[in-house]
Amino acid sequence: QVQLVESGGGSVQAGDSLRLSCAASSGFFDAMAWFRSAGGLEREFVAVIEINGRSSYDDSVKGRFTISKDHVKNTLYLQMNSLKPEDTAVYFCAAARHSSRTYSSPGAYNYWGQGTHVTVSS
Repeated sequence: QVQLVESGGGSVQAGDSLRLSCAASSGFFDAMAWFRSAGGLEREFVAVIEINGRSSYDDSVKGRFTISKDHVKNTLYLQMNSLKPEDTAVYFCAAARHSSRTYSSPGAYNYWGQGTHVTVSS
């Protein structure tokens, strides 16, 4: 059974940075991604990195967030800079076993982490 464990969340001030990590217990994935949920609402896409190294971002984080993966450690990262109060959410790591045309959709992913909280105050 694949487990994804996020870490690195916390409470920061606007303009600060955080780096989230997601360690995968095992498995080979076609893509890994970050989603977030604010106030218990539907999970929204943040960023994805595909097996070929291609990455894409939601417009709201483009230029501020960077997704990366350490293939040796099988760990996904999200470097978040210039944080804003509207980035406050629970951030979830996700992994997809198969390729998809819609990596921005939660339905493309087979495995999810438990989430890590990020709070950004003004």
